[in-house]
Amino acid sequence: MIAAIIPARFNSTRFPGKPLAEIRGESMISRVYHQAKKARSIERVVVATDDNRIAEHVRSFGGEVVITSGGHISGTDRCYEALGLLGHHYQYVINVQGDEPFIDPAQIDLLTGLLKDGNTELATLIGVIRRKEMLTDPGEVKVVIDKKGEALYFSRQPIPYLRGVDMKNWLENHTYYYHVGLYAYRSDILEKITKLPVSLLERAESLEQLRWLEHGYRIKCAITDKESYCIETPEDIDKVLRIIASNR
Repeated sequence: MIAAIIPARFNSTRFPGKPLAEIRGESMISRVYHQAKKARSIERVVVATDDNRIAEHVRSFGGEVVITSGGHISGTDRCYEALGLLGHHYQYVINVQGDEPFIDPAQIDLLTGLLKDGNTELATLIGVIRRKEMLTDPGEVKVVIDKKGEALYFSRQPIPYLRGVDMKNWLENHTYYYHVGLYAYRSDILEKITKLPVSLLERAESLEQLRWLEHGYRIKCAITDKESYCIETPEDIDKVLRIIASNR
């Protein structure tokens, strides 16, 4: 069985109160929750928060919520505590980022498709970068994969570096991937990675998945053709809405 957990904290440094921000009349956390509920492969969707304002709001639209500690430094840690509060064993947990209000349910089902053998430790989604501004934006995490589709490295910088090619032509000369903020953890692996110390690469890039790679864990990647939109600042809301409108 697979549960989806949506970590949601109120005190975001760049965007306080982000889960409650309205996007065309509906809160961000409500949008994420209802999109996750549409995924066919998920048995249960739960919001994990340390804030009563978020918890009350989730209950107001009929969502399930658990209250977790305010001391977690990552969504993964919050997911692990929430898993212990669900009162049921789940083989896998999907961490659905609370700041991706336009996540497609098909993307969640694509990710869970990597878990069928039961041996997958960790999994995530990636997509092909098609816009130059996305390639150079440090807010968009880039990833390189090996021949088996497993992650080699994640970075806020464009990777790999194309020697001898002007950066404005990089997208025409190489396939670059960005990371979609969606993780799958096997439950026993989730417990183990939350006990790992913060690593040097993680501290350098501020990317927790680098801690897992540094300690030898494998992260399977599935390629989605649906673009994902992360909201990190209030300005991102209008920017994302403009991108979606232009794509249509």
